[in-house]
Amino acid sequence: MSDATGVPRPVEERLFDDRLVVAIDGPSGSGKSSTARGVATRLGLAFLDTGAMYRAATWLAVHEGIDLADADAVARLVTDADFDLSLDPQAPTVTIDGHDVTDEIRLPEVSAAVSAVATNLGVRANLVERQRRLIAETAAGVVAEGRDITTVVAPDADVRVLLVADPAARIARRHAELGEEIDAADVHDQVIRRDRDDSHVAQFHSAAPGVVVVDSTFLDLNQVIDAICALAAAEVGSAAGPTAATS
Repeated sequence: MSDATGVPRPVEERLFDDRLVVAIDGPSGSGKSSTARGVATRLGLAFLDTGAMYRAATWLAVHEGIDLADADAVARLVTDADFDLSLDPQAPTVTIDGHDVTDEIRLPEVSAAVSAVATNLGVRANLVERQRRLIAETAAGVVAEGRDITTVVAPDADVRVLLVADPAARIARRHAELGEEIDAADVHDQVIRRDRDDSHVAQFHSAAPGVVVVDSTFLDLNQVIDAICALAAAEVGSAAGPTAATS
């Protein structure tokens, strides 16, 4: 695991002096990754894509020929693996055991298999611990996105958001992300089935207390980023108190 304190800052300067943690959860295709990268870039924070960790774990298990139904074997493989994530939102990369898998973890065969790994409780326990460590060690603050972020991984984040969208919008976005080479029925299956599978081990359909719901169905990416940055600004202003606000 790399030391997150050495992450290069994004091009834009940080807007806040204090360390800020923003957690973004939500179903597949709601726009978590693009939104989190945009918020991190705008606020000058690090960016943690926890879904990329699950995809990297899936890539490794498939690459090593491990039976994904063998939960213990998959969990052992992931526990012994070395994950290295770049937390720069303008150049996010994922390396596992020294191999750059940034592009490979987005391949259709990984997308089709990721639920089997993401619902493995041993894998989740290991990766959640890694994610908590990365968040804690990131001195500049971080925008973290993915399943369980607002409730399990970072329940004490300064800003917690559940990003939602209706199923049709989510499927269309995922299809655009994956490209025309993948069949529409396969995209529908990946989005709907993964949400159904992941719902057994993660809560992301309804907001926990203190979590703000942002519906992106009829918003473009910049509007969603604006909304979450406004929440961050309000949180920082509230924490500063009336003395700081009037000084």
